[in-house]
Amino acid sequence: MEKGKLYVVATPIGNLSDMTLRAIEVLKSVAFVLSEDTRESKKLLDRYEIGTQLISYRDQNHERMIGKVLEKLDMGLDLALISDAGTPLISDPGFKLVRDLMEKGYDVVSIPGASAVIAALSVSGLPTDRFVFLGFLPKSDERRKKLLEQYINLENTIVIYESPQRLTRLLRLILNEFKDMDVYLAKDMSKMREESFSGKISDVLQQLQERKFDENPHGEFVCVFR
Repeated sequence: MEKGKLYVVATPIGNLSDMTLRAIEVLKSVAFVLSEDTRESKKLLDRYEIGTQLISYRDQNHERMIGKVLEKLDMGLDLALISDAGTPLISDPGFKLVRDLMEKGYDVVSIPGASAVIAALSVSGLPTDRFVFLGFLPKSDERRKKLLEQYINLENTIVIYESPQRLTRLLRLILNEFKDMDVYLAKDMSKMREESFSGKISDVLQQLQERKFDENPHGEFVCVFR
């Protein structure tokens, strides 16, 4: 019997209309959809009338779930993996699953689509020929500084995810410890409250201060530096 495949399916990062036709077809055709948060994923599936059963999969339950996944694939059933938003594995669960399946010889197929990293980078106005994605930085300033020291002076653009509560702290750290870099901040991309800030870090900090951002920090940020 031919073994099933795992499809790694990108989903919208905000606006549900960004779903690709191929992603819809795959999610309708597979036996089960592995999802980080089944409640959030159900909203997307309902929007596109996808009746496929959702199964909770996170890094924390990988050891418990891998056997069940292998069992279904060995039965010839195709599965799909999605995250809460965007491309799975990019600062989201899935690496362990993809690694283990590839090591065991199973087919893993990418169904490309939205990614906040690429979306922000493409409209940042900063060089895109070479970039490094650092995901979410460590919480302590000292660990952040040590990590950034490895990349700040290289000739590449840096992309970081940051929470609104730590955004201005990150900007001040880079400004005070390194230099007044060019920065592009993308907030709530493709959502109704989408907004961006750009310029030198010192200028962007001034913009945020005028908006009294620290009094009501909100939004999901992609930070692009050069």
